[in-house]
Amino acid sequence: MGNHALTRHSQHASEASTRPHLTIFPPSAEMTAAANIADRQFTPVEQEPVAPPFRQLEPTPELLAELAEASERLETAQPEEIIAWAHHRFAPHLTMATAFGPEGCVILSMLAKVAPETYVFNLDTGYQFQETLDLRDKIASLYGIEVDMLQPELTVPQYEALHNGPLYKTNPNQCCFDRKIKVLRAAATKHHAWMSGIRRDQSTDRARAAIVEWDKKFNLVKISPLANWTKKDIWKRILDENVPYNPLHDQGFPSIGCWPCTRAVAEGETDERAGRWSGTAKTECGLHTLEQQDGSGI
Repeated sequence: MGNHALTRHSQHASEASTRPHLTIFPPSAEMTAAANIADRQFTPVEQEPVAPPFRQLEPTPELLAELAEASERLETAQPEEIIAWAHHRFAPHLTMATAFGPEGCVILSMLAKVAPETYVFNLDTGYQFQETLDLRDKIASLYGIEVDMLQPELTVPQYEALHNGPLYKTNPNQCCFDRKIKVLRAAATKHHAWMSGIRRDQSTDRARAAIVEWDKKFNLVKISPLANWTKKDIWKRILDENVPYNPLHDQGFPSIGCWPCTRAVAEGETDERAGRWSGTAKTECGLHTLEQQDGSGI
Protein backbone atom coordinates (compact mmCIF):
# COMPACT_ATOMS: atom_id res chain seq x y z
CA MET A 1 0.00 0.00 0.00
CA GLY A 2 1.44 3.42 -0.97
CA ASN A 3 1.91 6.37 1.31
CA HIS A 4 -1.12 8.11 -0.22
CA ALA A 5 -3.36 5.12 0.50
CA LEU A 6 -2.08 4.83 4.06
CA THR A 7 -2.81 8.47 4.64
CA ARG A 8 -6.45 8.11 3.42
CA HIS A 9 -6.94 5.01 5.55
CA SER A 10 -5.64 6.84 8.60
CA GLN A 11 -8.00 9.75 7.90
CA HIS A 12 -11.03 7.46 7.55
CA ALA A 13 -10.08 5.64 10.74
CA SER A 14 -9.63 8.90 12.58
CA GLU A 15 -13.04 10.22 11.34
CA ALA A 16 -14.75 6.98 12.30
CA SER A 17 -13.28 7.13 15.78
CA THR A 18 -14.68 10.65 16.30
CA ARG A 19 -18.22 9.87 15.11
CA PRO A 20 -20.88 9.53 17.89
CA HIS A 21 -21.76 5.97 18.77
CA LEU A 22 -25.38 5.03 17.74
CA THR A 23 -27.09 2.70 20.17
CA ILE A 24 -30.17 0.85 18.92
CA PHE A 25 -32.73 0.10 21.63
CA PRO A 26 -35.50 -2.46 21.29
CA PRO A 27 -38.98 -0.92 20.60
CA SER A 28 -40.85 0.23 23.68
CA ALA A 29 -44.18 -1.25 24.75
CA GLU A 30 -45.92 1.96 23.65
CA MET A 31 -44.37 1.79 20.18
CA THR A 32 -45.30 -1.87 19.82
CA ALA A 33 -48.90 -1.14 20.89
CA ALA A 34 -49.10 1.77 18.46
CA ALA A 35 -47.85 -0.43 15.62
CA ASN A 36 -50.36 -3.13 16.46
CA ILE A 37 -53.19 -0.58 16.48
CA ALA A 38 -52.08 0.78 13.13
CA ASP A 39 -52.22 -2.73 11.64
CA ARG A 40 -55.76 -3.39 12.79
CA GLN A 41 -58.79 -3.09 10.55
CA PHE A 42 -61.51 -0.93 12.06
CA THR A 43 -65.18 -0.85 11.14
CA PRO A 44 -66.28 2.76 10.65
CA VAL A 45 -68.58 3.96 13.45
CA GLU A 46 -72.08 4.64 12.17
CA GLN A 47 -73.16 8.17 13.02
CA GLU A 48 -76.66 8.70 14.29
CA PRO A 49 -78.87 10.49 11.79
CA VAL A 50 -79.14 14.20 12.42
CA ALA A 51 -82.67 15.25 13.28
CA PRO A 52 -84.14 17.74 10.81
CA PRO A 53 -84.48 21.30 12.12
CA PHE A 54 -87.76 22.02 13.91
CA ARG A 55 -90.44 23.55 11.77
CA GLN A 56 -93.82 24.77 12.93
CA LEU A 57 -96.89 23.13 11.48
CA GLU A 58 -98.91 24.92 8.87
CA PRO A 59 -102.73 24.68 8.88
CA THR A 60 -102.94 23.09 5.47
CA PRO A 61 -106.27 21.70 4.25
CA GLU A 62 -104.85 18.20 4.70
CA LEU A 63 -103.87 18.83 8.33
CA LEU A 64 -107.18 20.49 9.19
CA ALA A 65 -109.05 17.54 7.69
CA GLU A 66 -106.90 15.13 9.71
CA LEU A 67 -107.61 17.04 12.93
CA ALA A 68 -111.34 17.16 12.27
CA GLU A 69 -111.43 13.42 11.60
CA ALA A 70 -109.41 12.67 14.73
CA SER A 71 -111.59 14.93 16.86
CA GLU A 72 -114.76 13.23 15.69
CA ARG A 73 -113.26 9.77 16.20
CA LEU A 74 -112.04 10.64 19.71
CA GLU A 75 -115.25 12.33 20.79
CA THR A 76 -116.30 9.31 22.86
CA ALA A 77 -112.80 8.16 23.80
CA GLN A 78 -111.46 8.14 27.33
CA PRO A 79 -108.94 10.90 28.18
CA GLU A 80 -106.10 8.39 28.41
CA GLU A 81 -106.86 7.25 24.85
CA ILE A 82 -106.82 10.85 23.64
CA ILE A 83 -103.49 11.49 25.35
CA ALA A 84 -102.04 8.28 23.87
CA TRP A 85 -103.16 9.36 20.39
CA ALA A 86 -101.68 12.83 20.88
CA HIS A 87 -98.38 11.37 22.03
CA HIS A 88 -98.22 8.95 19.11
CA ARG A 89 -99.07 11.67 16.60
CA PHE A 90 -97.05 14.63 17.87
CA ALA A 91 -94.27 13.52 20.25
CA PRO A 92 -91.62 14.76 20.82
CA HIS A 93 -93.27 18.05 19.86
CA LEU A 94 -96.25 17.60 22.19
CA THR A 95 -96.54 19.73 25.30
CA MET A 96 -99.02 20.55 28.04
CA ALA A 97 -99.77 23.80 29.85
CA THR A 98 -101.13 23.58 33.38
CA ALA A 99 -102.19 26.04 36.05
CA PHE A 100 -102.38 23.13 38.53
CA GLY A 101 -106.15 23.19 38.65
CA PRO A 102 -108.04 19.96 39.38
CA GLU A 103 -108.22 19.15 35.67
CA GLY A 104 -104.52 19.77 35.14
CA CYS A 105 -103.61 17.56 38.07
CA VAL A 106 -105.77 14.77 36.68
CA ILE A 107 -104.06 15.02 33.29
CA LEU A 108 -100.66 14.98 34.97
CA SER A 109 -101.64 11.76 36.75
CA MET A 110 -102.61 10.29 33.37
CA LEU A 111 -99.42 11.49 31.70
CA ALA A 112 -97.39 9.71 34.36
CA LYS A 113 -98.88 6.44 33.07
CA VAL A 114 -99.23 7.13 29.35
CA ALA A 115 -96.47 9.56 28.33
CA PRO A 116 -94.35 10.67 31.31
CA GLU A 117 -91.67 12.23 29.09
CA THR A 118 -94.09 14.91 27.84
CA TYR A 119 -92.83 18.45 28.41
CA VAL A 120 -95.19 20.30 30.78
CA PHE A 121 -95.04 23.97 31.66
CA ASN A 122 -96.79 26.52 33.84
CA LEU A 123 -97.27 30.20 33.04
CA ASP A 124 -95.73 31.63 36.17
CA THR A 125 -97.05 35.19 36.24
CA GLY A 126 -95.37 36.01 39.54
CA TYR A 127 -98.80 36.37 41.14
CA GLN A 128 -99.60 32.72 41.82
CA PHE A 129 -100.69 31.53 45.25
CA GLN A 130 -98.00 29.86 47.36
CA GLU A 131 -100.30 26.83 47.58
CA THR A 132 -100.10 26.56 43.78
CA LEU A 133 -96.32 26.64 43.79
CA ASP A 134 -96.20 24.04 46.57
CA LEU A 135 -98.47 21.77 44.52
CA ARG A 136 -95.89 21.74 41.72
CA ASP A 137 -93.41 20.14 44.12
CA LYS A 138 -95.95 17.53 45.25
CA ILE A 139 -96.64 16.59 41.63
CA ALA A 140 -92.93 16.22 40.92
CA SER A 141 -92.40 14.06 44.00
CA LEU A 142 -95.34 11.76 43.28
CA TYR A 143 -95.26 11.45 39.49
CA GLY A 144 -91.69 12.41 38.60
CA ILE A 145 -92.96 15.15 36.27
CA GLU A 146 -91.05 18.40 36.70
CA VAL A 147 -93.30 21.20 35.47
CA ASP A 148 -91.26 23.99 33.91
CA MET A 149 -92.15 27.44 35.26
CA LEU A 150 -92.13 29.87 32.34
CA GLN A 151 -91.93 33.51 33.39
CA PRO A 152 -92.49 36.83 31.63
CA GLU A 153 -89.56 39.00 30.62
CA LEU A 154 -90.19 41.45 33.48
CA THR A 155 -90.39 40.51 37.15
CA VAL A 156 -93.42 41.68 39.13
CA PRO A 157 -91.55 44.69 40.67
CA GLN A 158 -90.22 45.70 37.24
CA TYR A 159 -93.64 45.32 35.64
CA GLU A 160 -95.45 47.30 38.31
CA ALA A 161 -92.80 50.03 38.21
CA LEU A 162 -93.28 50.29 34.44
CA HIS A 163 -97.03 50.79 34.86
CA ASN A 164 -96.90 52.96 38.00
CA GLY A 165 -98.50 50.25 40.09
CA PRO A 166 -100.30 46.91 39.72
CA LEU A 167 -101.80 46.82 36.24
CA TYR A 168 -104.27 44.12 37.25
CA LYS A 169 -106.21 46.82 39.12
CA THR A 170 -106.70 49.07 36.11
CA ASN A 171 -106.28 46.86 33.06
CA PRO A 172 -106.47 43.14 33.88
CA ASN A 173 -106.79 42.20 30.20
CA GLN A 174 -103.42 43.76 29.43
CA CYS A 175 -101.88 42.18 32.52
CA CYS A 176 -103.04 38.71 31.41
CA PHE A 177 -101.86 39.40 27.90
CA ASP A 178 -98.38 40.44 28.97
CA ARG A 179 -97.83 37.81 31.64
CA LYS A 180 -99.62 34.82 30.11
CA ILE A 181 -100.48 35.17 26.42
CA LYS A 182 -97.07 36.44 25.32
CA VAL A 183 -95.32 33.73 27.31
CA LEU A 184 -97.45 30.98 25.79
CA ARG A 185 -96.96 32.37 22.30
CA ALA A 186 -93.20 32.16 22.75
CA ALA A 187 -93.47 28.59 24.07
CA ALA A 188 -95.78 27.57 21.23
CA THR A 189 -93.13 28.28 18.61
CA LYS A 190 -91.18 25.24 19.83
CA HIS A 191 -94.03 22.71 19.64
CA HIS A 192 -96.58 21.23 17.25
CA ALA A 193 -99.39 20.57 19.72
CA TRP A 194 -100.43 21.45 23.25
CA MET A 195 -102.87 19.89 25.69
CA SER A 196 -105.11 21.81 28.06
CA GLY A 197 -107.43 20.78 30.88
CA ILE A 198 -110.51 22.74 29.83
CA ARG A 199 -114.02 21.28 30.11
CA ARG A 200 -116.94 22.26 27.94
CA ASP A 201 -119.21 22.83 30.92
CA GLN A 202 -116.96 25.56 32.37
CA SER A 203 -117.93 28.53 30.20
CA THR A 204 -119.57 29.63 26.97
CA ASP A 205 -116.28 29.82 25.09
CA ARG A 206 -115.13 26.45 26.35
CA ALA A 207 -118.46 24.86 25.42
CA ARG A 208 -117.39 25.12 21.77
CA ALA A 209 -114.02 23.40 22.25
CA ALA A 210 -113.26 20.40 20.08
CA ILE A 211 -111.28 17.42 21.31
CA VAL A 212 -108.67 18.18 18.65
CA GLU A 213 -108.49 21.42 16.71
CA TRP A 214 -106.20 24.00 15.18
CA ASP A 215 -105.48 26.83 17.62
CA LYS A 216 -105.36 30.00 15.52
CA LYS A 217 -104.28 32.15 18.43
CA PHE A 218 -101.09 30.20 19.09
CA ASN A 219 -100.55 28.51 15.71
CA LEU A 220 -100.44 24.90 16.78
CA VAL A 221 -102.76 21.96 17.44
CA LYS A 222 -104.82 22.11 20.63
CA ILE A 223 -105.96 18.92 22.35
CA SER A 224 -108.49 18.88 25.20
CA PRO A 225 -108.64 15.36 26.67
CA LEU A 226 -111.15 16.36 29.38
CA ALA A 227 -113.51 18.38 27.20
CA ASN A 228 -116.35 15.91 27.76
CA TRP A 229 -115.77 15.42 31.47
CA THR A 230 -117.77 17.19 34.16
CA LYS A 231 -116.64 18.65 37.46
CA LYS A 232 -118.06 15.53 39.11
CA ASP A 233 -115.97 13.31 36.86
CA ILE A 234 -112.82 15.24 37.76
CA TRP A 235 -113.31 15.05 41.50
CA LYS A 236 -114.27 11.38 41.38
CA ARG A 237 -110.94 10.60 39.70
CA ILE A 238 -109.05 12.79 42.20
CA LEU A 239 -110.61 11.05 45.19
CA ASP A 240 -110.47 7.54 43.72
CA GLU A 241 -106.76 7.79 42.88
CA ASN A 242 -105.61 10.26 45.54
CA VAL A 243 -104.46 12.76 42.95
CA PRO A 244 -102.86 15.80 44.65
CA TYR A 245 -104.84 19.04 44.41
CA ASN A 246 -104.64 22.60 45.63
CA PRO A 247 -105.83 22.89 49.28
CA LEU A 248 -107.50 26.20 48.40
CA HIS A 249 -110.24 24.13 46.74
CA ASP A 250 -111.27 23.06 50.24
CA GLN A 251 -111.49 26.72 51.27
CA GLY A 252 -114.11 27.89 48.77
CA PHE A 253 -111.92 28.41 45.69
CA PRO A 254 -113.32 26.21 42.88
CA SER A 255 -111.20 28.04 40.27
CA ILE A 256 -107.75 29.37 41.08
CA GLY A 257 -105.67 31.85 39.12
CA CYS A 258 -103.49 34.72 40.30
CA TRP A 259 -104.05 35.72 43.91
CA PRO A 260 -104.95 39.40 43.23
CA CYS A 261 -107.73 38.38 40.84
CA THR A 262 -109.14 35.31 42.60
CA ARG A 263 -111.51 35.11 45.56
CA ALA A 264 -113.51 32.38 47.23
CA VAL A 265 -117.03 32.05 45.86
CA ALA A 266 -119.88 33.14 48.07
CA GLU A 267 -122.60 30.84 49.30
CA GLY A 268 -125.20 30.43 46.59
CA GLU A 269 -122.87 31.26 43.69
CA THR A 270 -123.15 28.40 41.22
CA ASP A 271 -120.64 29.55 38.61
CA GLU A 272 -117.35 27.88 39.54
CA ARG A 273 -115.45 30.75 37.90
CA ALA A 274 -117.39 33.47 39.76
CA GLY A 275 -114.36 34.17 41.91
CA ARG A 276 -112.14 35.07 38.95
CA TRP A 277 -111.85 38.81 38.18
CA SER A 278 -114.82 39.43 40.45
CA GLY A 279 -116.62 42.70 39.85
CA THR A 280 -115.57 42.93 36.20
CA ALA A 281 -116.96 41.59 32.96
CA LYS A 282 -113.79 39.58 32.45
CA THR A 283 -114.22 35.80 32.72
CA GLU A 284 -111.14 34.43 30.90
CA CYS A 285 -107.45 35.25 30.94
CA GLY A 286 -107.24 34.85 27.19
CA LEU A 287 -105.83 31.38 26.62
CA HIS A 288 -109.07 29.65 25.75
CA THR A 289 -111.35 32.24 24.16
CA LEU A 290 -112.08 31.85 20.50
CA GLU A 291 -112.00 35.54 19.64
CA GLN A 292 -108.74 37.36 19.05
CA GLN A 293 -108.85 39.82 21.92
CA ASP A 294 -106.04 41.25 23.99
CA GLY A 295 -105.87 39.23 27.16
CA SER A 296 -109.11 37.41 26.44
CA GLY A 297 -108.70 33.95 24.70
CA ILE A 298 -106.57 29.51 31.54
